[in-house]
Parts: sequence; C-alpha cells; structure tokens
Amino acid sequence: MQPLLLLHGAIGSMDQLIPLRDELSTEFDVYSFNFPGHGGTEPFESFSMDAFAKATADFIKTHQLKNLPVFGYSMGGYVALYLESMYPSTFQKVITLGTKYEWSEEIAAKEIKMLRPDVIEQKLPAFAQQLANRHGAMEWKNVLDKTAAMLLGLGKHPLLSSAVLQKITCPTLVLLGEKDNMVSTEETQNAAAALVNGQYELLPNTAHPIEQISVSTLAEKIKNFCLRH
Repeated sequence: MQPLLLLHGAIGSMDQLIPLRDELSTEFDVYSFNFPGHGGTEPFESFSMDAFAKATADFIKTHQLKNLPVFGYSMGGYVALYLESMYPSTFQKVITLGTKYEWSEEIAAKEIKMLRPDVIEQKLPAFAQQLANRHGAMEWKNVLDKTAAMLLGLGKHPLLSSAVLQKITCPTLVLLGEKDNMVSTEETQNAAAALVNGQYELLPNTAHPIEQISVSTLAEKIKNFCLRH
C-alpha cells in the first residue's frame, strides 16, 4: 500500500491521530511520530520549526518512505510545507487542516496567552490533566513554555511567506474548519492561492480541536485527494 505520514499539532501528540490512522489504514500504510519533546519523548532543549522539520526528514529517511503524501494538522501542516519548501519533492502531496499561515509579533502574543500553564491549571483543570497524561506530569508545562517561545520566534520571523509558498509545486489541499476560531478564512485562502497547485476546501460545522473533527469526513477528504487526483 501507499505510505501516508500524519503530523500532529502544537502541544499535541501522535496519539491524537490514532482514530484517523485507523480510518485510513485500509487504504494506506500509515506512519506517524511525536515531534521532539512531545508525547512523553525525551525533553528537547528548545522547539523550532527547523527542529521539527529535521525530525520529520529523519523519520522519512529512517523508514525509507518514497512517493509520500503527508497530512499535517495545525502546526504539523506548517512543518510539512516548510520542509517541502526547503527540500522540494520530499512529499508527493500535502494536506493541511487548521494550519495558521499568518504570523506576526501581535498574532504570536495573542496566541501564547492560551499557553499559560498556571491559567490552564486554574481554569481548565481537565485540560491540564490531559496535557499531563499526554506529555508527562513533570514535562507538560515545559512543552507549553517551549511552544510559546517558538511561536514568539515565528511571529518575529514567519517562515511561510507568499514568496516561499509560491516555490512549492506539489499538489496541496488546504483545509479549514468552518467553525475554526484560531485560523482565519482569509489567511487560509491566501495560502492556497499562493501555492502553485493549491486547493482550498472548507469543512462544514468543524471547529479547530482535532478531537472535535469528524474522522470519517476528514479521512474521505484525504483519500480522495491522495488516490483520485
């Protein structure tokens, strides 16, 4: 079967993609992994798109994956396109969902307000417990702090400008949930338009969190794009 790589989002892990992996496994040989420092892997000094792109490239090389489509959720989509921009033909096709393409210092400052461990513990204790289960009781706060630092860096130096996106030639499906309150329609449509072979689609009645997305609907979009285009 054709291989397919799944990349998780910020402060996430590969475990969140298990339902999607299971749905896709009838058509693909599905691979996924945890970005450095995520999902209980060894603590990583600092988070960056460069580090995550390198980890992705290393995973592909280790598993000798060829003719590889990739699905990236949220930050995972950013990593996939950033890697493809640096090393063209890494991927046969790219699908992103809920990826934030527009970054500035102001946007980053707004985003990191949602990454304060003390606030999450106080106001969202169930979410804090989820993060502790996902990354480790002693490490989840560090994951949030390092993610915040990475986003601040991205705000100062965005990596996927229109000029960069225009250099990516592989077919790319840019998906956005209709009820996504973290990513704008405008930035998503602009990204799809900048891509040489970009295609934009809206998922009806869909919010940003991966757990709230219809697995069957998303899997069907991925199958159609990878197998029938």
